[in-house]
Amino acid sequence: MKRLAGLSALALIISSTSGCGWVWGPEGYFRDRGSDYLEAQQTAPMQLPPDVSTAKRLDPLLPIPRNVADDTAKGEYIVPRPQPLSASADASAYSLQKSGDSRWIVAQSPPAETWPVAVQFFQDNGFRLDEQKPQTGEFTTTWQHSDELSAAMAKRLSAAGVGADSETRVRVRIEPGVQRNTSEVYVVSAERPAGSTANVDFTNRSVNTGLDAALVDDMLASMSRISEKGGSVSMLASRDFDTPSRVSLSEDGSGNPVLNVGNDLDRAWSSVGRALEQGEWRVEDINRSLGLYYINLSEKAEKKDDKPGFFSSLFGSAPSKEEVDARAERYQVRLSKVGENVQVTVEKNINTVAPADVARKVLSKIQDNLG
Repeated sequence: MKRLAGLSALALIISSTSGCGWVWGPEGYFRDRGSDYLEAQQTAPMQLPPDVSTAKRLDPLLPIPRNVADDTAKGEYIVPRPQPLSASADASAYSLQKSGDSRWIVAQSPPAETWPVAVQFFQDNGFRLDEQKPQTGEFTTTWQHSDELSAAMAKRLSAAGVGADSETRVRVRIEPGVQRNTSEVYVVSAERPAGSTANVDFTNRSVNTGLDAALVDDMLASMSRISEKGGSVSMLASRDFDTPSRVSLSEDGSGNPVLNVGNDLDRAWSSVGRALEQGEWRVEDINRSLGLYYINLSEKAEKKDDKPGFFSSLFGSAPSKEEVDARAERYQVRLSKVGENVQVTVEKNINTVAPADVARKVLSKIQDNLG
């Protein structure tokens, strides 16, 4: 009722006038007063009554500057726009991503540019490279004791629980990111007793999460410093990685639209989440354990810096929960691991798939934001 009364009052006021000049026009209440000073007139100095014999001199509180170019200017003065600030990127060239125990680096550059920066970090810290596969974005280091590494890295290993009688090696994978012209860097370490010749295979999941996390954190700081100085490009890595095709929109066996987003569920979850945040619809809730994003197509996305306007707050135009529920178009965006791939589908609810046109519209927007 409050909102209705406010709108009715506004409509009545507007209808009783011939226009909006009383609000925004030259004589309106909210008119631009920036040029009013140009109409100011100079008056004679204040004179004291003749019978006042002594008085303190009265000096102007706000004297007119002597360097005014022209005090006869008339008309509206257009205030010049301020010079724009130097642009600076909101996001760093390298950023840390976390999902559960997994940590990886997202680089705002293709693998060809990320490869030499990652290699330099390990070489600077005393690691010796064992095998390099630039075309597939992978390199490994040799088995080394901590005293063969830099002092800072040896301290890192000790803090992460690597024993003094152990040897360590590292595998680094640099993969094309889900978003175009980005890459993702993963680090996995392996340990074995010093002097052992056993062939310890790397696992896809961290065995020593503390060490892997420390390596990722140190590498992130190093890569950021190197990027400020300008980096190089690996021509071998660029041959196969500069134009990856990791995201594709297709259909399942029943003809329902399906978006394929790589093979790592953790990465896909965070990437799809960022894509939805950049979209035009509201994300009302999430359920990570079920792999679900709950979206409402009838509501606009909520932006962090959006604030209600003057008239919106004055007349209470924000919709109530009942109004939102009445017009809601709610769907679920589900991420599922199917074989070696992660698939994104759209459902009306747990038992009903979304209409094909709705699903294709949502998945296409996600795909565009991932690109």
